[in-house]
Amino acid sequence: MRQESPLVAVIDGQGGGMGRGLVEAIKKKWPQLHVRALGTNSLATAAMLRAGADDGATGENAVVFNAHRADVLLGPIGVLTPNGLLGEVSPAMAEAVGGSEAVKILLPSQRCSIRLAVGEPQSLQFYLDQAVRLLGEELKNQGVL
Repeated sequence: MRQESPLVAVIDGQGGGMGRGLVEAIKKKWPQLHVRALGTNSLATAAMLRAGADDGATGENAVVFNAHRADVLLGPIGVLTPNGLLGEVSPAMAEAVGGSEAVKILLPSQRCSIRLAVGEPQSLQFYLDQAVRLLGEELKNQGVL
């Protein structure tokens, strides 16, 4: 991880609600972090940019290109699944995210048909809070904070 200015990438699709929540929470806690919005569609990218992302890009090539440049990737767990997020995640996107050396902080989603054996489902806000906490731990581990 680059210690001077880590690149935090938030990936989302559909309406971008989870990504928007992540960007808002990250920028509120660490306004100095560079947050890049990576949307599987323009609606998701726009939602994350309105939430305060520093820059953004849309589509398969944007996700593939940026997944390997990010220090930390955040988003719904469906970004690891080919055809995830109702088909918005291409196999190339899923491979790029899964193959990235970035630390991945992924949130469960009932829409992804993936069930995690971690207990009862929680609210989106609970998962957003947990993701921000994990990001803080990772930034401390890397000596950024």
